[in-house]
Amino acid sequence: MNTVAAYIDPSVVAYAIEAVAGVVIAAGAIFIVWWRKVKKKVSDKLGIDENAGKEVEEDIVITDENSDENK
Repeated sequence: MNTVAAYIDPSVVAYAIEAVAGVVIAAGAIFIVWWRKVKKKVSDKLGIDENAGKEVEEDIVITDENSDENK
């Protein structure tokens, strides 16, 4: 009976893991972009405004009153 011993270089395994991780990350990014587009189209079609109930705070402006006196 013949036995076959195969050697897989560790760098090849690391490269394969990186390739699989890259494909998974790219697919996730594509899915998220697609999902946001679909969600926006559905919201526009149904007339839903996600910012309708939000309150906008005023900008805070801090001025140094003593700077006018020092001039």
